[in-house]
Amino acid sequence: MTPELRQLRYFVVVAEEGSLTRAAARLHVAQQSLSQQIRTLEAQLGAALLERSSRGVALTDVGAVLLREARPVLAQAERATEAVRRAARGEQGELRVGFLGSVANYLMPPVVRAFRERHPDVTLHTEDLAIAALVERLREGALDAGLTRPPLVDDLEAEVVLREPVAAVLPAGHSLADRAGLTLADLADEPWVLTPRASWPPWHRKYDEDFARAGFQPRVAQRGTTPQGLLALVAAGVGVTRLPLSSRSLRDSGVVFVPFTDHDDACVELVWRAGAAPPALPMLRTVVQDIVRTLDLATAG
Repeated sequence: MTPELRQLRYFVVVAEEGSLTRAAARLHVAQQSLSQQIRTLEAQLGAALLERSSRGVALTDVGAVLLREARPVLAQAERATEAVRRAARGEQGELRVGFLGSVANYLMPPVVRAFRERHPDVTLHTEDLAIAALVERLREGALDAGLTRPPLVDDLEAEVVLREPVAAVLPAGHSLADRAGLTLADLADEPWVLTPRASWPPWHRKYDEDFARAGFQPRVAQRGTTPQGLLALVAAGVGVTRLPLSSRSLRDSGVVFVPFTDHDDACVELVWRAGAAPPALPMLRTVVQDIVRTLDLATAG
């Protein structure tokens, strides 16, 4: 029968103390119980481990062999236990984080850099994804967390980590480009460039509500699949669009950003699968919070 780790630990302490009385005190167990555990260990191994006398105990030759072999076993068990505890606290292991493509530009570099500096024992894997792929990978467990615009779904947990203004994006030289602020209704007669409706239906349902409140349905001149693509279309004079203010870092010519005065802020959320928060989530949250406090969204990226 293989000895238990507890029996080995008891034996090592007895050997180090040279006394059952002192070992029992160090281990905070009754001396009678400790003595019985040692005798059980001897019976399991079929050999005497200690020579007992009125002056205490001394190791037999077999006991000396066991002491030499038991110490590294106990040390390895302690390392394994601590590794599991650290992993449970999120201080060790892996963390897989997806970044929505439109926020990866300015959030991914500082978040990844800070997280790796603070938590070198956690291997951070990142992916730059479109919203549909990001949500799918979260749902199937291929990602532990994501940083994204609100996905507007019910089966993911989320908390807002950043808010920023939304702006109208106009071609340079547009008649409204010198305005300090605009309402959505100011752009009712303009051609629009928007993402495809199929790219993420929940977002487009929200867009429909926003346009309906402004009293019009946009005339879509062309669709673009990314913020960069939308900005290029605006710069080419195809139409206008709306984007979070941080998107101005993606293009420095041909377009003008004018803040909306009647628009809710755009949010970035930290999201994860419901009921499956990764142990390292609090550490990621702290890093993101520290980064966004100092982030200049006007020059992000």
